[in-house]
Amino acid sequence: MENKNATLLTEFILTGLLFQPEWKIPLFLVFLVIYLITMVGNLGLIALIWNDPHLHIPMYLFLGNLAFVDTWMSSTVTPKMLVNFLAKNKMISLSECMIQFFSFAISVTTECFLLAAMAYDRYVAICKPLLYPMIMTNKLCIRLICLSFVGGFLHALLHESFLFRLTFCDSNIIHHFYCDIVPLLKISCTDPSINFLVIFIFSGSIQVFTIMTVLVSYSFVLFTILKKKSVKGIKKAFSTCGAHLLSVSLYYGPLLFMYVRPRSPAADEEDMTDSLFYVVIIPLLNPIIYSLRNKQVIDSLTNVLKRNILIVSY
Repeated sequence: MENKNATLLTEFILTGLLFQPEWKIPLFLVFLVIYLITMVGNLGLIALIWNDPHLHIPMYLFLGNLAFVDTWMSSTVTPKMLVNFLAKNKMISLSECMIQFFSFAISVTTECFLLAAMAYDRYVAICKPLLYPMIMTNKLCIRLICLSFVGGFLHALLHESFLFRLTFCDSNIIHHFYCDIVPLLKISCTDPSINFLVIFIFSGSIQVFTIMTVLVSYSFVLFTILKKKSVKGIKKAFSTCGAHLLSVSLYYGPLLFMYVRPRSPAADEEDMTDSLFYVVIIPLLNPIIYSLRNKQVIDSLTNVLKRNILIVSY
C-alpha cells in the first residue's frame, strides 16, 4: 500500500515565500527587476571579457565563468519563483523538481570551486608575482575551470541519485520557493538518514576544502601585503583582493549558517531567507562588486561605450 500511494504522489506544491496576499504584485515586480538586472550585469560582463583581448587572462577568465554560473543559478530558481507569485496553482512535477535541484546543485557547487580557484590565483599573483606568468597560465586556468564544472556535476549527480531512492506518500508540500534537497528529505516517506549522511560528508567536505583554500590563500596574501613598504602597493593589493573577499564572505555566510546552526521550528523560514540571499542577491551583487572595484573592467567598459557613441554619432 505504501508503494502504491508513493507512485501516486508525483506532484508537489511549493509554498514559496511567506507574505500577505496584497504583497504578491510588489514582490513580483521587485524580483523581476532584480532578475533582469542580474541577467544584464552578468551577461554584459561575460560579453565584455569575451570581446576584449586584454581581459583574456586567468583572473578575468575565472570572473567570466563566475558570471556564467551566477546567471545559471539565478535562471534555475528565479523564473519559477516569479511564476508562483502570480499563479494560483503552485504545483511542480517530480521530474521538474529533480531537474531544478540537479541544475541548482551543479551551479552552487561549481561556484564554490571557482571561488577557491580565484583565491589561489590571487595568492600566486601577489605572493609570487615574478613566477605568476609561468604558474598561472591560461592552460592551467582552463583546467581549474573544467575541474570546477566537473566537480559540480559529479556532486549534483551524487545527491540526485540518492534522491531517487526516496518515496513521497504523506505530504507533497515543499516549504520552500524552489526544490532544495533538505525540504524534500523532510517530506519523504523513506528514511532519509543516508541522504543526510551523504550531505554531511560530501557537501561538508567541499565547503571545508574550498573555505580552507580561500583562508590559507588570503592568509599568505595578507602577510605578503603587510611586508610591503609601498603604500601604493598595499592599496593596489587590497583593491585587487577586496572584491573577491567580499564576494566569498557574502556567499559562504548564508551557506554556513544554513547547515551549521541547530534546527528549530522556525528553521524553514530562516532557510528560505538564507537561500534567497545567495540564490537571488549574490548573483546580482557579484558583477557590481567586481566591476566597480576593478580598473581594467571599468576601462574596458568605458572604451566600449566610447566606441558605440562614436558609431552612433557617425
